[in-house]
Amino acid sequence: MPSPSEFEALVGPLRPQLRAHCYRMLGSVHDADDAVQETLLRAWKSAGRYDAESVRPWVFTIATNRCLTMLKGRRSVEWPEPLPTPAAEATVVAREGIQLAFVAALQRLTPRQRAVLLLRNLLGYSAAETAQMLGTSVASVNSALQRAKRVEPVDAPLDDEVREQAARYARAWESGDPDAIIAMLTEDARYSMPPLPERYTGRGAIRSFLLRGPLRTGWRFLPTSANGQLAFGTYRLVDGAWVPSGLDVLDFRGGLVAEVVSFLEADLTAFGLPAAPP
Repeated sequence: MPSPSEFEALVGPLRPQLRAHCYRMLGSVHDADDAVQETLLRAWKSAGRYDAESVRPWVFTIATNRCLTMLKGRRSVEWPEPLPTPAAEATVVAREGIQLAFVAALQRLTPRQRAVLLLRNLLGYSAAETAQMLGTSVASVNSALQRAKRVEPVDAPLDDEVREQAARYARAWESGDPDAIIAMLTEDARYSMPPLPERYTGRGAIRSFLLRGPLRTGWRFLPTSANGQLAFGTYRLVDGAWVPSGLDVLDFRGGLVAEVVSFLEADLTAFGLPAAPP
């Protein structure tokens, strides 16, 4: 069995990809971290049977099957938890593989379809390798992939223009300007607020919602990132004090905001933001 330092040298570089994989499978940051810890513990116990060349498929086999076990009997979620994406991890994990809409779409697949799609299309394993990792047949893998192939990650580059649009969007909220906010949305923009069930689609519906409630008070927006996307921690003015009110994750299309998912119960400190703005 390798020493702790040897084991860490073997599996350490895989941690960001492993965490992202478990997050895609489970849709929960907390559960993904638990799955990673359990995976590494099991890997450590059998470390003497593997070498540097076989460590990656071995670890991802353990992780995938651990996630499948955790998913047994669990109901699918509409929105996954937002994922903090430190710069160090963003350089290792492809943005298009952790974008919020993609991870949400994954949760609507069966756990087995989810696993096959991720192992085949994102991690690059062959049908034969995937079948071996899941203890099934190549025919079963190909069938599951055929049913799941409609779910694909979308690459949306974060260029300077998009970043400036996001900054303008935040300023429009802080100035309470509904016209400026709506002008930055696509015609079919969507706005949702997990865990609330309400969802608004289109500029008109979103404008009516904003005027009925949110824009009746003052706001502060502080920039951060989640799921490799631009995001803002939002703070609402209540009795003269700024109160944390959620994490807004933005999805852009053609330079405009196509979707806003406002996680009302997000812990902003997990995204490097203060409990209250300065």
